[in-house]
Amino acid sequence: MTFRETSLLLHCAEHLPKSNNSIGIDLGISTFATLSNGEKIKAALPLKQNLKKLAKFQRKFVRTEKDSKPREKSRVRVAKLHAK
Repeated sequence: MTFRETSLLLHCAEHLPKSNNSIGIDLGISTFATLSNGEKIKAALPLKQNLKKLAKFQRKFVRTEKDSKPREKSRVRVAKLHAK
């Protein structure tokens, strides 16, 4: 079993003046992030966006011959789409 690391890179285009104000960010599942001021940022839903592609890949996977190279390629393709 392998685990994928996830990283978050925050890039600010402009430099802000120094201040004593701070903000809290809560990362979650149903909402991507909730800020301390109550603003919620929606989570991306790549699975819902790729359901048709996933169905197509799974149909192709099921129709391939067992223990063949095309089946392995197809299995990896379905797994990668699930990992997104």
